[in-house]
Parts: sequence; structure tokens; C-alpha cells
Amino acid sequence: SVFLIVFLFILIAIEITLSAVNRVMYQLMSPEEKAKLEYENSLSLTESTWYKDLMYKFTKTEPIEREGDLLMDHDYDGIKELDNNLPPWWVYLFYICIIFGVIYVAKYELFGGDDQETELKKEMAQAKIDVDEYLKTAPDLMDEKTVVLLTDPESLAAGKEIFAMNCAACHRADGGGQIGPNLTDDHWILGGGIKNVFHTITNGGRDGKGMVSWKTNGMKPKEIQKVASYILSLRGSNPKDPKEPEGEIWVDDTAPKKDDVASKAKDSTEVKK
Repeated sequence: SVFLIVFLFILIAIEITLSAVNRVMYQLMSPEEKAKLEYENSLSLTESTWYKDLMYKFTKTEPIEREGDLLMDHDYDGIKELDNNLPPWWVYLFYICIIFGVIYVAKYELFGGDDQETELKKEMAQAKIDVDEYLKTAPDLMDEKTVVLLTDPESLAAGKEIFAMNCAACHRADGGGQIGPNLTDDHWILGGGIKNVFHTITNGGRDGKGMVSWKTNGMKPKEIQKVASYILSLRGSNPKDPKEPEGEIWVDDTAPKKDDVASKAKDSTEVKK
């Protein structure tokens, strides 16, 4: 709004300055020049000199009075033809079309440029890549496919607060289980690991007897990630009077096996020797 006010004042100042200059110039004119100016001002737009000059530059049309000079030497049953010049705007447009055509043929026919269908396919493929990359780092668009386990103290502390506020009533503050199952052992009803736990918290447990969907209760994906990571950090904490195990022992297939770890350690020892 301040810019508009300043701009308005500038326009007013310019108008006042131009009016003053015009008055001074008018006073310096001779009587003949004043009469000519008054005559020009009395003409309509289409009759004014500047308008006629402008239209002539665009069209190169000769006035009707000079039509006789433009007549060609032949006629067709009394129909005569005028030798008018082509309008400049038409000529320039024609040249532009020629240049465009040459560039178009060179790009798509000689140098194999992508046509519209190919460009669309490439843009759609790139858009999918961009969306996938964005989903990997967008906290509020996270799902069980992109979630990762958090281990930093700040995230686990935040997850503990969320757990105490929303989960402790059913699972106890130490995760030992009450109405809900024990979260500190290796048994899981709907699968362990960050992806399964994230999915269960987001969408809820078993129908009719499981946990509610915390997504529909206003918990954001980033918050679910933190509380799920905190729950997994409770494994092996041995709370007092834990609830009996429920579900099946869950093994993380993506985790390195003990044999593999031992083999790698052995290999590294042999290399050192």
C-alpha cells in the first residue's frame, strides 16, 4: 500500500510538471503555430496527423486520392487491380514463420529433438522421481515404506513423552503391558520392527480388540515415528511384573545374522595377520 501511495504521488508530480512545460511552450509559440496546434486538437482520432502516420507505417496503404497511380495495365471484365505494397506487419510475420519453420525442422527432423509425447513421458518420469525423493524426507508424508528408526536422544525423549501421554494407560509407563501387550519382549502380535510398529500405530490394531488408529486421533507421522522408535528402544528393559508374551517372536530379516557378523570379524582378523 505504501508503494502504491508513493507511485501515485510520482504520477501526480509528473503530470504537474508536464502541464507546466506545455503551458510554457504554448506561450513561446508564434500565432501560426498556435493556430496549427488548435486545429490538430480539433481533429478526431482517425483524422489526426500522428494517427495517419502510424497507420501508414503499419499498412503502407496509399490514400484513395492516389488510386490512379496504383492501377495496373490489365483488367478482367472491367475489374481492375491495384499494385499495393504488402503490409509491413504481414511481411514481418511471414519472415518470422519462415525462420520458425527452419528452426523447427532442424531441431526435430535433423537433430532428433524430443516431440511432445516424448517430452511428456520424460517429465512424468522425472516428476515421479522428484515425488519419491520428497516423500523420503517429508515428515508429514511419511509412511511405513519410508520410515526409519530413530536412535538419537532427542527423538527418543520426545517419543517417551508421547508414549506417556497416549500409550502408558494400556501398556504401562515402562511398557510392561496391562490391557495392551508387553512391548519389551521379542513377541509381537502384528510384527515388530520400525515399519510394522509404525503401521500398527498409524492404522490401529486388530478389529474389535486392538489399538485405535492414532492417525485418525491427530497424531502426525513424525510423532508416530518418534514414539515407535521409543517403543523399540524398550526391548530387553525387563520391567517389573511384565505381562505374559503375546503373538510370535519376530525376527528382523534385514538385520545381519550372527554367523555373518562372526564371519566378517574372522575375515578382518585374518587380514590383520
